[in-house]
Amino acid sequence: MNEEELLELYELEPDEVNREAIRQLLHQEMEDRNSEDNETLKLLCIMLFCIGNVEDTTLIWQAKRKNQDAGSYIDVQLLCGAGYDQTLFYLEKIDGEQAHEELLYLRQCEPHDFVDFSKAEWVSDYKQYYGD
Repeated sequence: MNEEELLELYELEPDEVNREAIRQLLHQEMEDRNSEDNETLKLLCIMLFCIGNVEDTTLIWQAKRKNQDAGSYIDVQLLCGAGYDQTLFYLEKIDGEQAHEELLYLRQCEPHDFVDFSKAEWVSDYKQYYGD
């Protein structure tokens, strides 16, 4: 599914009821080793960011870590759809190397990428980008 189809089906700010379907599509996109285009991967992460469920941070982190290009392409702010502090709190509570790595990464990025962080501003910028 390409970006146009995704936007037509779910819109940039999808309803919570579509969260699981979007998560499944993101899993499929991450598993597709032939996919060279990170636009679809990024858009699915943006949709989850807009929904704002803190538990999706680990899935978005996995997408960001798919390869070096995805790491650059997927904005670090997308990890914090539930808010920066809420995301840190969540990651501190779960065990595992992945959560620990993500937590350290977010803390390293804080002074540069999360000064005056506003989810609303990021969503507004994405709406402009996608012509919504």
